[in-house]
Amino acid sequence: MTTTKNAFPAALKTVRKARGLSQEAFSDVSSRTYMSSLERGLKSPTLNKVAELCDVMDVHPLALLTLAYAGDGKGATDKVLARVQRELAQIQGPKDK
Repeated sequence: MTTTKNAFPAALKTVRKARGLSQEAFSDVSSRTYMSSLERGLKSPTLNKVAELCDVMDVHPLALLTLAYAGDGKGATDKVLARVQRELAQIQGPKDK
């Protein structure tokens, strides 16, 4: 699992570019300077800011975080998602029918 300092900035930039958005497209939720700082790993966003950025990019925050933790390796995304599903099942316990 990727946890390097540059994982989130790289994921953010990847999703932004995949959506065809410029840093200026986030002007309703953030300045271009702040976006640049996030993408260079100089600043870390709050969960609320991640949600706002994801709204602009029209992706679920977990998609962005999954990309950050999985990177771009083949099959890595499936492994991360499978782990999250297992952990959620353990935390939530068995479902009553």
